[in-house]
Amino acid sequence: MPSKTVTVGSSVGLHARPAATIAQAASEAGVPVTLATGGGDPVDAGSALLIMTLGAKKGDEVTVESDDAAVVEKIAGLVEADLDA
Repeated sequence: MPSKTVTVGSSVGLHARPAATIAQAASEAGVPVTLATGGGDPVDAGSALLIMTLGAKKGDEVTVESDDAAVVEKIAGLVEADLDA
């Protein structure tokens, strides 16, 4: 299964606004997507609430995983972006 580990770029980490943006993109992808931090259990990237439970802060590493490599790249790009800018 394709995966990519990236660094959180949003200045507030993966909290409300960034989590909602990522969750919307993951939901629209039409395939399951998960996010995980440092060996933790993966969470459904289609849920902003579950994304926020990761507690990922700016600079933390997050692994994006999905059956679709293009979706992994898209979601990974959002995790890396400063979505609060």
